[in-house]
Order: sequence, then structure tokens, then C-alpha cells
Amino acid sequence: MTAHLEHADLTVCDLKATAAWMENLFGWHVRWQGAALAGGYTVHVGTAQQYLAIYAPEGGSKAAAEPPFRTGSLNHIGVVVDDLDASEKAINAHGFETGNHQDYEPGRRFYFHDDDGIEYEVVQYDRPRA
Repeated sequence: MTAHLEHADLTVCDLKATAAWMENLFGWHVRWQGAALAGGYTVHVGTAQQYLAIYAPEGGSKAAAEPPFRTGSLNHIGVVVDDLDASEKAINAHGFETGNHQDYEPGRRFYFHDDDGIEYEVVQYDRPRA
């Protein structure tokens, strides 16, 4: 049996803005949204098979020190795209700065940070991945 990643859960400052750029830049959609832990709110944005659960606690997250109320407490999130160059142009046009470009087997990639300081790796594989 092989497992697959269904979702990751992030704390962000602005749920609507984060969901909007994810829909726009990655072609994802909001799967669900509603009330969540500690009076907060959660939006699930992604595909039918995988998504990111983005969360904001009641009263905001910047002042909070402990997970799940602290923003940006992970290494990075990897997103696979079909056209790396077009994706980078869209991400730059949105106002995010890309960097750390790498080209090695099995694919090319770059990284960027969102408004909450969360790092994303965007990769295009040279061959299909299992």
C-alpha cells in the first residue's frame, strides 16, 4: 500500500487573500470553508485529491506565539506545475519575488515566499512522477 499526502494545514494572516492567490496562480479552488478551532476560520483550497487547509485564529495570528496560531512554521510547500516559466511569470506579476532557481534531475524549480513568510517550491518534472 502506498500513502499519499492529502493536505497540509497552515496558519495565515489573511484567509481570503491567500485563497485568492492560490486559486489564481495554481488553478486551485476552494473545496470547503467554515468555523474552526478556537473561534477561528478555515478554508480548504486545492484540487479534488489534495489541498491546503489555511487557518486564521480569532483575533488574528501575528501576535500569537504557539502553533497552530503562529504563521509560517514549516520549511516549504512543494507545488508541481506543467509550465515552470509561465508559472514564474504569473507569480512575479502577482508581486511575489522568486529565487533559488535550480535545474537538476528530475526537474527544474524555484522558490518564493508569500505574504506570511511561507516558502513555496514550484517544480516542473522532466518526466512523469509516480
